[in-house]
Amino acid sequence: MKISLIQPGRNNLKYLKWSYDSIRKNQGDHEVEICVADDFSIDGTWDWCQEMMEKDPLFKAIRNEGPTRLGHTILYDTLVNEVATKNVCMIYHADMYLCPGAIDSIEKYLTDKTIVSLTRIEPPLHPDGPEKILIDFGIEPEEFREDDLLEWFTKPVDSEGGYQPKHDNPTEGIFAPWAFYKKDFQEIGGHDPIFAPQSKEDTDIFNRFQLNGIKFIQTWEGCVYHMTCRGSRFADGAKRNPDGDVFMKNRETDEWLKQNQKSTREFLRKWGHYCKHDPLMKPIIPPKYDIGFIVKNVRNIQLIEALEPWCNTIYVDEGNVPTAIKSYIDLEQPNTSFDLNERVKPFDNEKNNEILVTIDCNRFTQQDFQVIQQLPEILKDSGEPAFHGELGNLIVEIFETMTTLENNLIICNEQ
Repeated sequence: MKISLIQPGRNNLKYLKWSYDSIRKNQGDHEVEICVADDFSIDGTWDWCQEMMEKDPLFKAIRNEGPTRLGHTILYDTLVNEVATKNVCMIYHADMYLCPGAIDSIEKYLTDKTIVSLTRIEPPLHPDGPEKILIDFGIEPEEFREDDLLEWFTKPVDSEGGYQPKHDNPTEGIFAPWAFYKKDFQEIGGHDPIFAPQSKEDTDIFNRFQLNGIKFIQTWEGCVYHMTCRGSRFADGAKRNPDGDVFMKNRETDEWLKQNQKSTREFLRKWGHYCKHDPLMKPIIPPKYDIGFIVKNVRNIQLIEALEPWCNTIYVDEGNVPTAIKSYIDLEQPNTSFDLNERVKPFDNEKNNEILVTIDCNRFTQQDFQVIQQLPEILKDSGEPAFHGELGNLIVEIFETMTTLENNLIICNEQ
């Protein structure tokens, strides 16, 4: 099999080296091209990349010269579209050790219109789940117990003390590392740059793959050991307490928290719901409807801030706050790729949405906000044209049609 592994990196050189060694040790007889993007690192990553390109003809690298970080949302696509030369690619992280036989398993299951994910074996940094295996073989390259991992992983499946898949057959789900045909990636336009530099770009593209007819396969025969949390989310990686237990709580950087909030709001504007998936990580995609909010008795812009991402258009009664619309747009427009002048309208503006929800701020409760967060599912289950009624303190009016718009989101179009 010929495959290109796609690896952006920023100041994570020791993990790139560790990952590279595992790929070359365990790739078998496959032709594996490693494509790295150095995102303005200052730890010597680019020097190492230049050295590796001289030594290894199947190692390719590019560099973002900065000073602004591009993030993997952008660099994934640059590597796939401009650097990788193979028809099959795999999104692959620097904190992953390729286990023996992993590429064999991808070759076994990857067919037209499929994406194959390898099973992650992880130290107990995060809660267990039906899609992964928790076992601690180290949380840093310098403490990685490679021989112990290989002895455990290569034991016969039915033997005691070795790797035991949680499922006998492949399951449906998608997460890194995921292998795909380049043509399927390019057909939907790759990752959406509105989520750059990172956060929510993976759920967005997974939704779009599924809507475009891609089948997801998680193979339990092919695995990676995944140290996790070695990107920009955590300032100094995982730690152990004096008892040897791993802890990650409250270690997110301010940069990551701010970007995650921004990307979450962009995801809501685009899809109308939070990221959703089943226990095995297969996307759940509620319908996207054309919803307008009519908001009466606004007393501050905080409620506009809370409500705006959940609809297509919000019509604001500025009686109590004459500058509410301008104040909100001035505050929020720098944080979004959507044109808020097209989304936030005066109360008396013509209303052309197929579904209108009237919200009285004097009566609006947390329970009403919970209804809004579940509104697409509620409308799917019980909504119908020509409906007019109440959901808590919300007045809901559905006109002649309930067009679902999620299929319009399959192809990535820059805002």
